[in-house]
Amino acid sequence: MLKVALQGRGDFTEWRDAARSLAAAGIAPGEIEWREKGGDKQLFWEEDVLPPQPSGKSQLTVPQAFIDLASAVICHTDPVRFTLLYTLLWRLQSDRKLLDIVSDEDVSRARLMEKSVRRDAHKMTAFVRFKEVGSGISMNGRRKFLAWFEPDHHIVVRKASFFQRRFNDMDWIILTPKGSAGWDGVKLTTSHEPCEKPDLTDDADMLWRTYYANIFNPARLKVKAMQAEMPKKYWKNLPEAELIPGLVANAESRVIEMAKRQATTPQPFHDRLQQAARSQPLPEPAPAGTLEALREQAAVCTRCPLHEKATQTVFGEGPENADIVFVGEQPGDQEDLAGRPFVGPAGKVFDQAIEAAGIDRSSLYVTNAVKHFKYEPRGKRRIHQRPNMGEVQHCRWWLKLEIDLIKPKIMVAMGATALAALTETKHRLTDIRGQAMRMPNGRLLFVTVHPSYLLRLSDERDRAEQLALFQQDMVEIQSLMRRISQNDSAA
Repeated sequence: MLKVALQGRGDFTEWRDAARSLAAAGIAPGEIEWREKGGDKQLFWEEDVLPPQPSGKSQLTVPQAFIDLASAVICHTDPVRFTLLYTLLWRLQSDRKLLDIVSDEDVSRARLMEKSVRRDAHKMTAFVRFKEVGSGISMNGRRKFLAWFEPDHHIVVRKASFFQRRFNDMDWIILTPKGSAGWDGVKLTTSHEPCEKPDLTDDADMLWRTYYANIFNPARLKVKAMQAEMPKKYWKNLPEAELIPGLVANAESRVIEMAKRQATTPQPFHDRLQQAARSQPLPEPAPAGTLEALREQAAVCTRCPLHEKATQTVFGEGPENADIVFVGEQPGDQEDLAGRPFVGPAGKVFDQAIEAAGIDRSSLYVTNAVKHFKYEPRGKRRIHQRPNMGEVQHCRWWLKLEIDLIKPKIMVAMGATALAALTETKHRLTDIRGQAMRMPNGRLLFVTVHPSYLLRLSDERDRAEQLALFQQDMVEIQSLMRRISQNDSAA
């Protein structure tokens, strides 16, 4: 058994160099015992000399996805990470698609470690609080700040560049039990040496308390969610945390006070828009049995309470003989004001995807499962709220009439709400996404995500991957339509 000891402070290069030598020498994972230097050791345990680095270019190759995964996992504090990464490296030499097998035990464990490290890194960016120290002015004329943070993993070096970019105009040092990072306006320095917690306070603490007390919403209080997102180890280092017990204890009485003060009429702009709409002369009624007639009927729909707060009904849009019908969830803020579906940010994503796939939007019929905008007023903004199944069922009456009139060959459900409205059953979207299913009426149903889902992704890499998948779905829909047209021509 070969014994290998590493510092294990999140240094990917340290592990990579050792793993490269071992793998090039043909030493299997089961023949190596990895340890951290300075950790608990068995009696007489001594590190062995590593095999020499291979001369010339290494014959080991791995996909970029493994480099990204390993760079995160190596920051984890679980001692098994060295063995796990080396096992994956060894197996990748014979199975290049190993990381795509989500059910694989090694891959699954590595992904969980990666997630834990990324979550810890996110917590660091959210909960680091800088405090001004000394006279507040350094030798180079810049203000000086100090911060204390207690990470679960070795992420200080990993996140140091983030803080350097974010707080470039001040001198700062972040101390943690797992190392430190500092910036002086010229050089970013990092260390793996553990630090002791300083005793600090400054005038900004009162600002944090004032800010937090004013943004705290007792009506949306979820203690378990707060504890999950901000465990107590973070609370003790945040100046505003001392307010939390009192704010939680008084939440019920504050909600009652807020209810007494809440507005009893819609927002002014809502009244003005509806008054302007009512002042318009009534057009000539459309011929019965047409989409235009259906649109006119839906314009005065009161089948569910959603019409009370919405500006107007947002009906479907497109030709009456469209071969493809796209169904979304509900209109958003901009759609509610414009009276047209998919004209807001999600609509722009949709337009770009179908254009890239060679689909002309003017040939499509685009609609929503629910025709009125459901929202929660928050200041001057209207925040989207997902319609419940009762509201979906009420509005399904209009959707069925639209589809019966158009008689499309393909229906595309964008999102879980649209899927439920079209099938009246609940499915896991991920289980059937990208599939074309034959419906009882003979039409094809294709399932994909709603474009607004792509806008909600915070990670740029995830967003790029999901956008590529969404665009591929549009290409598949175009291909389906082409095949149907060819079959119709042959018949």
